[in-house]
Amino acid sequence: MADAATTLPSSPLKSSLESGILRLTLNKPERMNALSEAMMAALSSALSKATDDDAVRVIVIDAAPGKVFCAGHDLKEMTVHRADRDRGRAYFQDILGRCSALMQQIVTLPKPVIAGVAGVATAAGCQLVASCDLAIATDRATFCTPGVNIGLFCSTPMVALARNVNRKQAMEMLLTGESIDASTAREFGLINRIVPSEYLDTVVMKYAEMIASKSPLTLKIGKEAFYRQAELSLEDAYRYCADVMVENMLARDAEEGIGAFLEKRAPEWEGR
Repeated sequence: MADAATTLPSSPLKSSLESGILRLTLNKPERMNALSEAMMAALSSALSKATDDDAVRVIVIDAAPGKVFCAGHDLKEMTVHRADRDRGRAYFQDILGRCSALMQQIVTLPKPVIAGVAGVATAAGCQLVASCDLAIATDRATFCTPGVNIGLFCSTPMVALARNVNRKQAMEMLLTGESIDASTAREFGLINRIVPSEYLDTVVMKYAEMIASKSPLTLKIGKEAFYRQAELSLEDAYRYCADVMVENMLARDAEEGIGAFLEKRAPEWEGR
């Protein structure tokens, strides 16, 4: 994948690659950047390609300028299928399965994913933010899981939310459906940093550039280990991570990195 910027005519996603950073911009502001069938397909395809592209070191997911980062599922698109013979059951199962697969794809991707949030992130949009490895938001961003307000509990967004936020705080968001501001979202653990709107791009790219300068093999090993150990008991987590660290120590990049540190020079990563 060469350094380039592209917008496919049929795609709601803008894509650009520069200096190892793949930027995926949700580009359907007129539809509030909803996770429609087309949006999820475009995101999933871009992430799949990035997985095997050595030119990609870090992925940034943001949105075109506007009030909304992502409004979650496209409810109009979904509601049409209530006219299906099964009242939409098969379609709902399919679309929710696709969304769940997309969120898992972000978590299991061997490269860090950063969300840059400049607007409202609601329902599955909030789930998208929670699924990313890091999240940086403007001081005007808001977050909510409002399904309960329309008779539809945000059960799938709950999975990502509950893995990032304290249980009682997650339940507060899920049961009330109320929006929280960026300051509360940071306090809850949903986002990492809050920045003024005009500095969001600068700060997001600073993080991306810093991470992209690290060994890609080390990032891959570390991200996978982080999520796997979190699901284990304390004893099993230490056993697993000790084994991971042994293998990491034997990698060429670890040998190079430690050598460079001792010799007071910049490391030259080989990704192996």
